[in-house]
Amino acid sequence: MRYTTLPNTKIKISKICLGSMTWGQQNTEDEGHTQLDFAIDQGVNFIDTAELYSVPATSETQGSTERIIGTWLKKRNKREDVVIASKIVGPRDFVKHIRTGGFTKAAFDDAIHKSLQRLQTDYIDLYQLHWPERNTNFFGVLGYEHDEEERWSDNFNEILHNLEVFKKEGKIRSIGVSNETPYGVMRYVEEARAGKFKISTVQNPYSLLNRKDEIGLSEILLREDVGYLPYSPLGFGQLTGKYLEEMPKDARVTLFPQFSRYHNERSFEATRAYNEIAKENGLSLTQMALAFVQSQPFVTSIIVGATNLQQLKENTGSATLSLSGSIIEAIQEVHNDNPNPAP
Repeated sequence: MRYTTLPNTKIKISKICLGSMTWGQQNTEDEGHTQLDFAIDQGVNFIDTAELYSVPATSETQGSTERIIGTWLKKRNKREDVVIASKIVGPRDFVKHIRTGGFTKAAFDDAIHKSLQRLQTDYIDLYQLHWPERNTNFFGVLGYEHDEEERWSDNFNEILHNLEVFKKEGKIRSIGVSNETPYGVMRYVEEARAGKFKISTVQNPYSLLNRKDEIGLSEILLREDVGYLPYSPLGFGQLTGKYLEEMPKDARVTLFPQFSRYHNERSFEATRAYNEIAKENGLSLTQMALAFVQSQPFVTSIIVGATNLQQLKENTGSATLSLSGSIIEAIQEVHNDNPNPAP
């Protein structure tokens, strides 16, 4: 396993982060614990979760993933050996069962203390805003459409001020954002220049099928020393190649057809082309897709999820794989012909 430092902190993290959003729905508590044990044995020390999880979001399973991590931490007594990232939901209709409203002090107080209780810990290493509360383009929306009637007003300073309170109390160590745009990231950076709490990371979707953050955001990340935590580096399993022949019985998109973001015609076309490159070079598509994401200079750690140990073994094994220049060139040719089929 390779390691790095979470930007603007002294926190050491593995270059592979274990994603956990299936625990509590697709995976049982025992399976979640088994994945954690295996990942730790492979050198992974970074775990990502959220108050929203498991996914799909329901009132019955909300918080189940944090609870599973919490029972593992208590049973294994491993808290000092792992770095835990969690998230607070923003306002959105599908999370009204958690809370309504935006990133107020009361919302942070509610979310952080409930997460700490479920995780059975006194602190969260990286606390993230799951998505912006303002109207902007995320969750598969490529272009921004302005809403003249939007009631949101600039509150970046207020958000950071509220989070600083919990940092001073020792309940969070660092902060990040997720599903965020270049505009939002720069506003947080500007506030940090004025003396506020600086964000450490951005957690956004990034894969061979979605490279939109290379345009605009990647320069900000590199110039402003902000880390990048790509999620869905395998496009909800599309970039494993398992959907190219038939729909697997227990796969996520089979069970939850609403997660079809990576399953349009252009995505299948690109996946077939990438699969040919992998086969020609003696690699699995999974290995190549993850190694490509790892190779990007703005990437800090990639978030990989799995529903079984075989998948997790292949995913964590990608941490030390490097792609040749000829493979990168072949990948770029496919991307040039079919860019960002699943933004």
